[in-house]
Amino acid sequence: MGVVRFTRQRQAILDVVQSTDVHPDASWVYAQVKQVMPNISLGTVYRSLEALADDGYLVKIHSAGDVTRYDARKEDHHHAVCKCCGKILDVFSPHMRELKKALAALPAGFELQEVRLEFHGICPECASRRSQS
Repeated sequence: MGVVRFTRQRQAILDVVQSTDVHPDASWVYAQVKQVMPNISLGTVYRSLEALADDGYLVKIHSAGDVTRYDARKEDHHHAVCKCCGKILDVFSPHMRELKKALAALPAGFELQEVRLEFHGICPECASRRSQS
């Protein structure tokens, strides 16, 4: 982990991601930050998100759709991804610690750093729209 230099731009970007639960992509973050910092560039947002993730301030979500999304919630949790609209929902389980302990059966020397489990299905809003059609 490097050390992120906390510029005003990076702090604004971190604040935006921490203030939402929508698991935003860089374009969404850019649109939000641009409202308070009109001169910020999309490239600055991309670089800052990467640096903040590299230093552990954000978690990158790669497998949820075709764009990288970011999550400011670093506590152990899973994600549920809607196959219709792409929305990502947080799923907290009291069994995360037990799951990590159960994975102790991995080969000797394997250092477990994180566990990710993703659920794919239809969110309540999309299911409701489908049933009304």
